[in-house]
Amino acid sequence: MIMEATVRGVYQLTVTGEFAAAHCLRNYGGACENLHGHNFAVEVVVRGEKLQPEVDILMDFKELKSRLTAVLAELDHRHVNDLPAFSTRNPSSEMLAKYIYEGLKGRLADVDRVSLVSVSVSEKASSKATYMEM
Repeated sequence: MIMEATVRGVYQLTVTGEFAAAHCLRNYGGACENLHGHNFAVEVVVRGEKLQPEVDILMDFKELKSRLTAVLAELDHRHVNDLPAFSTRNPSSEMLAKYIYEGLKGRLADVDRVSLVSVSVSEKASSKATYMEM
C-alpha cells in the first residue's frame, strides 16, 4: 500500500510602509557620519497556517498595516539617533529593521495564528536590509 504524503500549507502576508527620518552613523568613516535623511521603505512578512474560518483570511491587511504604522510613527520625522534605542547603537538599516521587528512582534502578540517572519528596511530601491529571528 502506498501512503500519500499529507501536504501542509502556510499562508504568508506582506505589507509595506514608509517613514522619513534623519540619522548619522557613528564611526562610519565617510559621509554617512554626517547628519542626513532618507525616506525609508519598510516591508513586513507574517505567516500562519490557519485562516479565520468566517472570512478565510489570515489577518486583515488593514489591521497588520495599522500595527506597522504604530511602530513607524515612533521613527517618522525624527532624528533617530536621539531615540533611547539608538543612544549607543547605530541606526543603520539593519538595526532599524530589528527595532521595527521587535516593536511589531509585541503588537502582534494577541494574534495567535500569525507569526512575524521578517522586516526589511530600504534607504533606496536598490538596497535592503532584512531582520528575522532564527
